[in-house]
Amino acid sequence: MQQRSVGATGLRVSRLGLGTMTWGRDTDEHEARDQLIAFAEAGGTFLDTAAGYGNGASEELIGTLIGDVVARDEVVLATKAGIGSNRSGERAYNVGRGHLLSTLDASLRRLGVEHVDLWQVHIWSDDTPLEETLSALDLAVTSGRASYVGVSNYTGWQTAQAATWQRAVPGRTPLSSTQVEYSLLNRGVEHEVLPAAEAMGLGVLPWSPLGRGVLTGKYRSGTPADSRAASSHFANFVNAYLGERSRQVVEAVARAADGLGWSPLEVALVWVRDRPGVTSPVVGARTAAQLRGALGVEELSLPPEIVEALDDVSGD
Repeated sequence: MQQRSVGATGLRVSRLGLGTMTWGRDTDEHEARDQLIAFAEAGGTFLDTAAGYGNGASEELIGTLIGDVVARDEVVLATKAGIGSNRSGERAYNVGRGHLLSTLDASLRRLGVEHVDLWQVHIWSDDTPLEETLSALDLAVTSGRASYVGVSNYTGWQTAQAATWQRAVPGRTPLSSTQVEYSLLNRGVEHEVLPAAEAMGLGVLPWSPLGRGVLTGKYRSGTPADSRAASSHFANFVNAYLGERSRQVVEAVARAADGLGWSPLEVALVWVRDRPGVTSPVVGARTAAQLRGALGVEELSLPPEIVEALDDVSGD
């Protein structure tokens, strides 16, 4: 698999990343092992997780596989901090310096490593001064706990402000990347986030590049019983993309796939992977078989006329 630089840094990652949001909860250790083996055998290196995934379960599972399935130096290990759960089990946000750093320390323990290659603030919060949040990134790098740092789910102006702050004074650690949702069903980041990332030299790491699974075409004739839309904790997440506009985009992807002899998954994923500014879409799969379907896009590229047609049908 081809490797790409993460923004204007020396960090290089495979041009597809492996997402692990469901690991330790919906994806057990045997399935996770099979996925990581398939990913590594395909030349994948970018492994993405977060402290908030399964309240640490994803990181714990990855920790059992690093050094067993793959060597530590064969993966670019990325995690995030800032989103978790409170005592009532409700989602909670905290990007204060103390919380972020203690979360990073807990992540390192669960992962069984001394440092992560990329550490990201998972979300913006108005409750904490930006300079305090960013100071945690500086401390993570100067203490050797992270090699590179980035942000996630920031708007365009938030991205530009954070990146500019880190560049303003010598000694601060520049941001390397931003991780945002980006697919044919969600192109909102093209208006401000992608231009900001380009201007500030940040790599773009799209999450949910398959439109929360909808662009695979699996929901064209209903909701499969084993799909995320049928699960209690993902139903609302997926249902947001099951409206009429999304249906039109999915049908266009399906027509393109039929004409090319590809799967809809391949069309949707290649479209995102090759967008200007994109470094590495993060793909999460329920099974190793599904993941292999995504990994098969390495040699594929979309004809310009197909890209133009998909741009037209999915644009604002």
